[in-house]
Amino acid sequence: MTCGKTQQELDDFMTGRLVPAERSEIERHLLACPDCRSYADWYRDLAVQVAALPDSIEPSRDFWPDISSRLSGREDRAAHIVRLPARREAAVHPRRVSWNAWYRRPAAITAALLVLIAVSTLLTFNVRQQPGQPPAWTVTGLSGAPMIGLRRASEGGPLQVGEWLETDAASRAEIEVGDIGQVELRPNSRLRLLQSRANEQRMALDKGSMRALILAPPRLFFVETPSALAVDLGCAYELTVDPQGNGHLAVTAGWVSLEFHGRESLVPAGASCVSRRGLGPGTPYFEDSTSDFQKALAAVDLHRSPDASLGVLLSESRVRDTLSLWHLLPRLSPERREVVWTRLNELLPAPPGVTRQGVLDLNQTMLDRWKDDLEQFWF
Repeated sequence: MTCGKTQQELDDFMTGRLVPAERSEIERHLLACPDCRSYADWYRDLAVQVAALPDSIEPSRDFWPDISSRLSGREDRAAHIVRLPARREAAVHPRRVSWNAWYRRPAAITAALLVLIAVSTLLTFNVRQQPGQPPAWTVTGLSGAPMIGLRRASEGGPLQVGEWLETDAASRAEIEVGDIGQVELRPNSRLRLLQSRANEQRMALDKGSMRALILAPPRLFFVETPSALAVDLGCAYELTVDPQGNGHLAVTAGWVSLEFHGRESLVPAGASCVSRRGLGPGTPYFEDSTSDFQKALAAVDLHRSPDASLGVLLSESRVRDTLSLWHLLPRLSPERREVVWTRLNELLPAPPGVTRQGVLDLNQTMLDRWKDDLEQFWF
């Protein structure tokens, strides 16, 4: 997908109106293209400001000269904003609004457009160019007495960068992560805010469990754990860290990438993944797979009786379990990789251009092409 196509689809991507295959294509492009990630961040901020505009704006008679002077040197940016596409009808998110819906408002469109270009563009760029203290997250106690350091978390109290939020057995807390979503911290849990910037929201989950709902472009929200880094790709998920530092991720919407020292597991909605301290993420699996499949997968990940376990794994696998088999390909020896290739090809034949030798040689282009074909069965 090209940068132009990605930017044209951003409105539908952010409001959840793309089919999984289209959304996945944009996510992959955003992962690889920092320019488009930056554009998506700017677009999201601008949409929030548009949503806050009143339905009717009556500029004063002497307002135009000020606008005219501020627009100097911004013509190209303004023209780009006006050309933002509007392909399909959109349901308006409470914190976002599509360009389609905005254009149909019975307001003074010309005046509103000029104000939008002048004010929204200037505010967006001015805020980013001014260094200063990063914004705090907002914490609300849901039950018990969650603590921020040595002080009790009050209603709507701030969590500053570097501070710890901790819950005991009787407490829970909800955190507003800027304007991109919420995190619920469960009992007996501890997290720390590491970074809060326009292009990066990062926290560490030291122990316990949390639930996140994030509505933002991919790779904007990160959770560090002792065993892996959870990278949000626009999703909802639950993450748990046990006393030994091992993690368990369960995704309920979208995708999460679990990463550790170059090892990556892509976990879609309905799937889970275990991460082990010192080893990183294991192989993702769907929660509706058989118990024998899950036990065999854990044994393969831990190199326990790998041949026997792999045999059980392959015999128990369904078409949907190609999620696990595809992830296993680069993690196995060449001999075991060929066995997995054979079973994968039985469940869903490789598409044209994806060859046995190419897969055994871990040709990344072929692996990605096969993954694109398999994804339709993973949802």
